[in-house]
Amino acid sequence: MNISVLGRDGRMGQAILQAVEENPASSLALTHDHGEDLHRVIAEADAVIDFTHHTFTKNVLEEALKSNTSLVIGTTGHTDDEKAQIAEAAQSLPIVFAPNYSIGVNTLFWLTRQAAQILGNDHFDIEVTEMHHRHKIDAPSGTARGLLDILNDVTNTSYKEDVAHGRLGNIGARPPKEIGMHTLRGGDVVGDHTVMFAADGERVELTHKASSRMTFASGSVKAALWVNEQPAGLYDMQDVLGLKNR
Repeated sequence: MNISVLGRDGRMGQAILQAVEENPASSLALTHDHGEDLHRVIAEADAVIDFTHHTFTKNVLEEALKSNTSLVIGTTGHTDDEKAQIAEAAQSLPIVFAPNYSIGVNTLFWLTRQAAQILGNDHFDIEVTEMHHRHKIDAPSGTARGLLDILNDVTNTSYKEDVAHGRLGNIGARPPKEIGMHTLRGGDVVGDHTVMFAADGERVELTHKASSRMTFASGSVKAALWVNEQPAGLYDMQDVLGLKNR
């Protein structure tokens, strides 16, 4: 299957090029970076993998709709309006849109949902931490936001009302429904994520640590091969891996 890669010169772009080359089921169609012809790159591919910038997604969607090309979107930091544009395009195209394409991280998503359903937030306080390299531009990470979305869904809490992004000063006792979110940046850390459930006398921690971008890149190629066989719709990596039915 012919796959085009957007953001060729970026860290993830380079990893995805390698992953496409190493997967025997995929071949490289074309690549794209800033200022180049986007139409041809998308039109001549069976599927496109995009790990660029959330403000560029609109352009990618417009060109994909013209050529009916499947999409894998790994960019994070989208606004609500941009997410709505992706959902609208998915009415006509098969699109995988996920905050993380690592098999391990998606296992963490699944385990977090199971743990939250079992432990709840009546007796357990929930905290999330993430750390990435010094060059990452969005916070919290897309993966951390995905974890928070799962926790909010299971515990009937709100991202806007119940998530505390760090703490400072004389803040008083911890509100019962609060979920703590803590972002760390430094060095060359590829991505560490932990979900903690803390109660009186015990603590449960779920952690994933990535040491190579290839885990994300290989997952995105797997998603591209999968989505090209799907009808129009909005999917995530849990669909690709078949975890939603477990």
